[in-house]
Amino acid sequence: MTQSVWSDPSAAPSPSEEAPAAESALVSLIRAEFTEQRLCETLDLGAERIPERLWTSSLSGPLLELLTRPGKEFRSRLVEVAYDVGCSRDSTPMPELLPLLVEILHAGSLIVDDIEDDSKYRRGKPALHLMVGVPLALNAGNWLYFLPHSVLQRLQLRPEVELQVRRVLDRGVLRCHYGQALDLGARLGSLSQREVFDVVSLSTRLKTGSLLELAAELGGTAAGASPELCAELAQFGRNYGVALQMLDDVSGLFEESRAHKGHEDLVNGRPTWAWAWLSQKLDEVSYSRLQHRAREVEKRELHPEALARSLRRELGKTPYRAVHEQLHQALARLERKVSSRCVLEPLVQEIERLEHAYV
Repeated sequence: MTQSVWSDPSAAPSPSEEAPAAESALVSLIRAEFTEQRLCETLDLGAERIPERLWTSSLSGPLLELLTRPGKEFRSRLVEVAYDVGCSRDSTPMPELLPLLVEILHAGSLIVDDIEDDSKYRRGKPALHLMVGVPLALNAGNWLYFLPHSVLQRLQLRPEVELQVRRVLDRGVLRCHYGQALDLGARLGSLSQREVFDVVSLSTRLKTGSLLELAAELGGTAAGASPELCAELAQFGRNYGVALQMLDDVSGLFEESRAHKGHEDLVNGRPTWAWAWLSQKLDEVSYSRLQHRAREVEKRELHPEALARSLRRELGKTPYRAVHEQLHQALARLERKVSSRCVLEPLVQEIERLEHAYV
């Protein structure tokens, strides 16, 4: 049994302590959820009082352990840009907590994904379930799935807008679970060469793309954008998310600092974009040879780096071209639907940063 590292209340910051000035908005929100006032409001507490150390050891401490690690915050930035794109003269300023709705869901998905994938690391440190045990980590991840609806009540959106935002949230989370099911259930050895591309494409669109789609649609919907513009924003987010997954898969093979991730994918027989591209590029015999080597890796008869070298050699520049095309086609399509390119400048800069970093 794994003992919580927060059994001693001094091992983690108390949620009621004054937050450091540099901490993220998401960390500040989580701390605020465990103040006495918020707990009383959320749980309808009467005379019951729970010692703060119990919340710290069972829920707030594990959450803060993960959320104080630096993240990229792609999704919250996309919410902000989509809100600006969707604004009209009648729109009010964006609610400060709006971008956090999708970051909360993303954080929950990281915890649950790491449990399901038996991942060892997250953001440069041990995965949360390895630090606190699966039961506490799983409960914390699930708690984050439900928190956005509670936060949404505080945004004071118009009732019809709030209803639409709730529908966007629920649809996005449901699609993510379909994608996760494919990601967990489909193994490379069970797929024929002609099946690989569609499985990888759909699982990526649902698992990774849906969360970015949600971010873009969330911003546009909350701003009161037209259904047509919201649909275009959602399409951009979906394609952007697919590109991010492509980059994640590529970096596991081509970046030394992330080789552990690429090796983990190979050992577990996961269908990744590397296999999707090669399924379309190689003839049946060449692809079959690689599949044979993949089975040897899964059976621990071959070191994953030996297979990784073969994949890199066969792929060549294919990943870089595919990612570039995915990102720039998505941006070009959105630019045609937006009256002012200036509002998209943050996305342009982010795409350039990604390409310089990976491509």
